[in-house]
Amino acid sequence: MKYISDQLLPLGGIIIALFIFTGCETGDLQKESEGTLQDHVTWLADDAREGRLAGSPQEAEAANYIADQFLYSGLIPAGDEGTYFQQFVLEGPMPQAMGIENHVSRNVVGFIEGSEYPDQYIVIGAHYDSQGMGGMISMSEDEEPAIHNGADDNASGTAGLIWLADRLSDYQPQKSLLFVAFSGEELGLLGSRYFVNNMEMETDQITAMLNFDMIGRLSDGELTIFGTGTSEVWPEILDSISADSLTINRSESGSGASDHQSFYEANIPVLHYFSGIHDDYHRETDTADKINYTGMEWVLDHAKELIQKLDGMEGGEVSFDGSRESTESPQMFDGPTMGVLPDYTYSNGGFRVDGVREGEPAEVAGMERGDVIVYMAGTEISDIYDYMDALQTLESGQEITVRVIRDGEELELSVQF
Repeated sequence: MKYISDQLLPLGGIIIALFIFTGCETGDLQKESEGTLQDHVTWLADDAREGRLAGSPQEAEAANYIADQFLYSGLIPAGDEGTYFQQFVLEGPMPQAMGIENHVSRNVVGFIEGSEYPDQYIVIGAHYDSQGMGGMISMSEDEEPAIHNGADDNASGTAGLIWLADRLSDYQPQKSLLFVAFSGEELGLLGSRYFVNNMEMETDQITAMLNFDMIGRLSDGELTIFGTGTSEVWPEILDSISADSLTINRSESGSGASDHQSFYEANIPVLHYFSGIHDDYHRETDTADKINYTGMEWVLDHAKELIQKLDGMEGGEVSFDGSRESTESPQMFDGPTMGVLPDYTYSNGGFRVDGVREGEPAEVAGMERGDVIVYMAGTEISDIYDYMDALQTLESGQEITVRVIRDGEELELSVQF
């Protein structure tokens, strides 16, 4: 992928002409460019998109929509061969289980060139794929296929990405602002991992990555920002921004089941904006009519100010701090946590542990990285979603029996929350 503007601008002009000559009237461009957050969420989460499963024609349609919005906002294409699209092939256990292995997917990438430090980047990202017709990535108890519109997860974050790109298009940043709509997140962070593994810039050229995943269900103004321990500058920056109508909870961990994880693993400071878990998560009931659009604006106004403050800092001021180990994904669990990081690439039965946090219940009980949880709290665990369901039934102070497979043998552990 190329991010050098003098190479991309001529191609960008060709792409603009192609968009115009393929049926977009000037009036249509203007109308679309003024789309509201509700317009974007409603379009992305419409039944016609059939849940935007990575590798599907409807996901490709959504990618085109996002590219149109980037074009209307004047972003420079930063994908393959002067386009907005970075294509990759879906591989691994989740695509295989979903019947879409070897299908082509794509990230959508555009940027605003920095005026002073064009080779320094702030990455602003959100995933636009959802759960399609459900299946193994659904939390619904009804096993019949149904459209999982994914309004909050993650049409909300995608709409926010489009909103930020448009609002910042008139801003003259010192650093380059790189906007990325990832696909394949629901299948194991595939798009963001591909992006990070194929960057032509060095990781130290990326000041930070900001991730917007599930920002559409703000309740009582409560917003959680994860990753505040991944750089020493985050508390200072966050303290300097007026929260207005928001009550902001901070979490230091930079890990989790969303695309910031891919950047955190590359030693890049991250933040993840998140408005909270809800009963519609990964279900067909996650629809556009339930989104708090006013709350989304509050979240994005905060993020816009943070981006501008981050842009004004010297590159060396923002250093990575990976000393805060992670627990389970914040968007998966609402209650006591065991203190483990899931292996998102595992799908051979059970829940495989990819990391154990020191001093947490799992570590105290003797759990180790690589253990596969097959039973807990009276429930057989066949995958990560069984684990999530079981965990959310527990309370602090409760003691449960957990069975794990380690080196081919089944062990029984007693876990105290």
